[in-house]
Amino acid sequence: MKSEHRILRAPCLTEKANIQQEVDGKIVFKVHRQANKIDIKNAVEQMFDVKVKHVNTANMHGKQKRVGKFTGFTNDWKKAYVTLSEGKVNFTDQL
Repeated sequence: MKSEHRILRAPCLTEKANIQQEVDGKIVFKVHRQANKIDIKNAVEQMFDVKVKHVNTANMHGKQKRVGKFTGFTNDWKKAYVTLSEGKVNFTDQL
């Protein structure tokens, strides 16, 4: 896990994530499944020039999908909740 661009896959732009960003100053990212909290913290600090207070992660399991008579699953992925020490920051302008 060397490159910041490999660790942070994409911002998670949902209603819940937007509310957490406005109220608590938390930013939600989809991250690489093997990235740990220290890697995520370093990647966010280097890419966006902010101070990170702490990082919480959650492993999201793939949902069951069906196409005709065939069933399968979407890929598992990891979500990171990054709390900034500065508080409320309009982070979507930089993304």
